[in-house]
Amino acid sequence: MELDWLEDFLALVDHQHFGRAAEARNVSQPAFSRRIRLLEAWLGAPLFNRDTHRVALTPAGEQWRPTAEDLLRRLTQGREQTRAMAEGFVSTLRFASTHALSITFFPQWLEAIETQAPLSSSVSLVTDNMAGCERIMQQGHAQFLLCHHHPSTPVSLRPNYFISIDVGHDVLIPVSAPAPDDPARPRFALPGRLGAPTPYLAFGEVSGMGRILASTHALEGPSMWLEPRFTAHVATVLAAMTRAGRGMAWLPMSLIARDLAEGGLVRAGDAAWDVPIDIRLFRPRARQTAAAEAFWTRLKARADADPRSSAP
Repeated sequence: MELDWLEDFLALVDHQHFGRAAEARNVSQPAFSRRIRLLEAWLGAPLFNRDTHRVALTPAGEQWRPTAEDLLRRLTQGREQTRAMAEGFVSTLRFASTHALSITFFPQWLEAIETQAPLSSSVSLVTDNMAGCERIMQQGHAQFLLCHHHPSTPVSLRPNYFISIDVGHDVLIPVSAPAPDDPARPRFALPGRLGAPTPYLAFGEVSGMGRILASTHALEGPSMWLEPRFTAHVATVLAAMTRAGRGMAWLPMSLIARDLAEGGLVRAGDAAWDVPIDIRLFRPRARQTAAAEAFWTRLKARADADPRSSAP
């Protein structure tokens, strides 16, 4: 079996289409399809159902997927540990973070940690939507994932392979631009009315906050008072559209606190519409580099000494 086969398999799982997966892997579709067939021959089982519009995993493919993710992650981590050993234990802490938290939380959080004791390692941060960050972690290209989290919303990082800790708290708040004739009143308010629903600016499915809102709204029943007008997976884009008066949106307080204080945005509904969320850091269960393990130990000790220290 070749390493490329694992990466090809996971690319096809992500894209559910041979052409798009081949493009993402930068190979021709015939070559990509041939490597998938070689993997299936090596395993002795078909991994994908090719009879549907979207390529779907067979039961055997579902069984193989966590093994493939774990194998690729361990190989990548092993390579990083070997490189760190060759470089005299000099290592980099590699983070993946959702877009909003990379701006609103990560810099202050890291500074608060370094206030106690400077880090001996360099830090690398890559940002993406939640689905992209999960993929980065599954493939072993980051040691930690910083994201928003809600108990009702599952993530694709399986608990038998990943563990996590809460490092802060946030809240999704329904907001709107102020009404033209009254800056204290929202231009678009909740609840809307049947027949005249409120214009709604929504997070996309690949967004972590989009998943959270979808799951919490599902628990409460679908709203008949919202009319989706715009969708994006980046919170800063939705915030800009909300300020421009295009509709109302649920946005994290960490991003819009200044807007609320200065009147650029106002609440579109009372606190009953708020969705409290955690800021969570994920890591693989498998042992990582010495620097990553030391950083995790510091976080655990910090949380145990003072639970309030999880927020910067």
